[in-house]
Amino acid sequence: MWTVIWRTVILYSLLILAVRLLGKRQIGQMEPSEFVVTMLLANLATIPLEESNIPISHGIVPILLVFGGELLIAWLTTCSVFFRKLFCGKPEILIDNGRISYKALKKNRVNLDELTMHLREKEIFDLSEVKFAILETNGQLSTLLYAKNRPADAKHAGIKVVDTELPITLISDGKLLRENLAVAKKNEAWLHSQLAKRNCKQADVLLMTVDVTNKIHFIKRSE
Repeated sequence: MWTVIWRTVILYSLLILAVRLLGKRQIGQMEPSEFVVTMLLANLATIPLEESNIPISHGIVPILLVFGGELLIAWLTTCSVFFRKLFCGKPEILIDNGRISYKALKKNRVNLDELTMHLREKEIFDLSEVKFAILETNGQLSTLLYAKNRPADAKHAGIKVVDTELPITLISDGKLLRENLAVAKKNEAWLHSQLAKRNCKQADVLLMTVDVTNKIHFIKRSE
């Protein structure tokens, strides 16, 4: 029993570390090589877990080799355009200047139903509005509408707007984030004075943020 427990803990920790080092990507945003590595890591970890008579090294060594191979591929694709195209592929233009490229659709095994589905997911229901549609290497579809079909932004509408500033979290779930307090150029005396104004203790605060304009967002646990 204890053998299963410590094997599980070791392999679980190793997989978490490997996936963490691979980066923060969702499944739909993974490159082909990253998806293959993720599947391999999961399968390799099950071998020593299902068979207790197999040494745990038979799971750890292949995981490290696969992970090392992925790091090598990541380095090669960063340094070389050739390897980037080889392992990751290249974007394909499915709609070019308003015209659907059937050759590109066939090459990437994408049918018209799938193309229109991806466009609808972007709230585009009229193909004639699309000037370019590009199938990215991670399977996502990027689109560029004709200028007349794009929603007007503040620049084109001639409206002067103030840039939104990123709020800095000072208290999260009753915990004081001192490093963020320094980033916000505040001190604990200022913080306690703000809490006193609201007749609240730090432990009772669910979230407290402040931006560069000193705008405070404050939420109590009870709220």
